[in-house]
Amino acid sequence: MIRYDDYISPEEYLELRKTVGWRLFPLEEAKNCVENAYMVLCVRDDERAIGVVRLSWDGGYVAFLSDVIVMPEYQGQGIGKRLVEAVIKRIKDDMKPGYMVNLNLNSAKGKEPFYAKLGFVERPNEDAGAGMNQWLILED
Repeated sequence: MIRYDDYISPEEYLELRKTVGWRLFPLEEAKNCVENAYMVLCVRDDERAIGVVRLSWDGGYVAFLSDVIVMPEYQGQGIGKRLVEAVIKRIKDDMKPGYMVNLNLNSAKGKEPFYAKLGFVERPNEDAGAGMNQWLILED
């Protein structure tokens, strides 16, 4: 039975990242990711974590949608769409009158059409340059 809840353990979070081939990092860092997020929504099949989304937001005009992960065998069932829609709803519910929020994300390569269907606009475009990122790694 598929259900949604607002908790995922750091171990489950890392396991989901592993199933989709994303970078892994120390457990303590994963704990910070899930504990300090503005919102976490986990999808479970019975007790097994099969998907997650995280929202980073300080209540200002910029929010960041991260870690939209659905295990490969559960993709194509609308779970990812429901996760993103839940984030958008949460922001809208928590916004004050007159506020505007720019919800940003870094799409996994090839997943841009999924986000476009949900109203996101690819960069670069006439208003904005390419999204950019930089991995900062402190070696032991």
